[in-house]
Amino acid sequence: MKRMRNIDLTLLMVLLLFVTFGVVMVYSASYPYAYIQYDSATYYFHRQLFWAFISSLFLIGAMLLPYQIYGKLSPLLVLFTLAALILVLIPGVGVERNFSTRWIAIGGFLFQPVEFAKLAMLIYFAYFYSRKEAYIGHFGKGVIPPLIILAIIFGLLLKQPDLGSATLILFSCGIILFFTKIRFRHLFLLGSVAVSIFIFFAMMSPYRLERITSFIDPFADAQGSGYQLVNSYISIHTGGITGNGLGGSVQKLGYLPEAHTDFIMSIITEELGLFGVIAVLSFYFFLFVKGIRIAMQASDEFGKLLAIGITFQIIIQAFVNLGAILGMLPITGITLPFISYGGSSLIVTMVSAGILLNISAYSKL
Repeated sequence: MKRMRNIDLTLLMVLLLFVTFGVVMVYSASYPYAYIQYDSATYYFHRQLFWAFISSLFLIGAMLLPYQIYGKLSPLLVLFTLAALILVLIPGVGVERNFSTRWIAIGGFLFQPVEFAKLAMLIYFAYFYSRKEAYIGHFGKGVIPPLIILAIIFGLLLKQPDLGSATLILFSCGIILFFTKIRFRHLFLLGSVAVSIFIFFAMMSPYRLERITSFIDPFADAQGSGYQLVNSYISIHTGGITGNGLGGSVQKLGYLPEAHTDFIMSIITEELGLFGVIAVLSFYFFLFVKGIRIAMQASDEFGKLLAIGITFQIIIQAFVNLGAILGMLPITGITLPFISYGGSSLIVTMVSAGILLNISAYSKL
C-alpha cells in the first residue's frame, strides 16, 4: 500500500470533477427527450448518476489493483471478449437498436461488449509485445499472433455493424505496436493494410458510405443523411463565445438527435459557448500530458505500453467524436469519453483511468 502514495492525485481529482461535469451535462441535454419518452425529465440523469457512482468505485478498484495482474489475465480477457461479441450476434440474446445489434440486456440494463473489447485488446497487446521484445524483429513470431486476434475482433464488430469502434480498436492497438521496437518496414506494411481494410469495408456498404460522405456536404440532404450534422452546426453557431446558459439549448428540444450521447458536445457548445469548449479541450490535453508522462516513467515495458494505449485510445475517441460534430470526420457513433451518456462506456473508461493511475503508483521517479 505504500506505493499508493505515489498515485497521481491531481489526475484523480480532475477525472472525478470531469465525470461530475458530464452528469450535469447529460441532465441538461436529455431532460426534454426524457420527459417525452419516459414522462420523467430526470430519467437519464438518475441513470447516469448511478453509473457515475458505480464507475467511480470501479476506478478506485482498478487504481488499487496492481496493473501487472491484468497482463497475466489477458488471455482470459480476450476469451471473454470473443464470447461476448459472439453472444451479441445471437438472435434473442443481442439487442438491436438503430439497425445495429451491439447490446446484451442484463437485469434491465444494456451492456455493450465492444466497450470491454477496447480495454481488453489494449491489455493483451501491451502484455504480448512487452514479453516479445527479443522477437519483435521477427514478423511471424514477434508481431503476427495478436494481429490474428485483432482481425477476428474486427470481423465480429463489422457484423454488428460497428465500423467506428472496430477502427478505434484497430488504431489504438496500432499505437501500441508503434511504440515497440518493431521494424519500420513491418509497421509500414501493417499500416497500409489497416488503411486499405478500412477503405474497403467503408466502401462496400451503402450505409457506411452514406455516413462517410454525408459530412462532406450535409446541406445536400439536410433532412436526410445530413440532418444530425446540420443541427449540430446550428447548435454550435448559436452558442457563440459565452453560450446561452446552462439549460438554454434549443436544439435539444427534439431537433438534434442523440443530444445526450454522440452529440453532447454540440449542446455543451450551445449552452456554455467557447468557454465550455476550452474547458473540455483543456481536460483532454491535461489527460494526454499526464498519460504520456506516466508512460515514460513506468517501471516496466508492459506498464509503458499499456499507459500509452489507454491514453491514446481515450484521446483518439475524443478526437473522432469532436471531429464528427464539427463535420471534419464522418459520424461514427463514437461517444465522448467521460461525458456522453452510457453505462458501459463510462465504466470501462473509468477502469482504464484507474489502471493508468495504478501505473503511476509504480513510477520509477
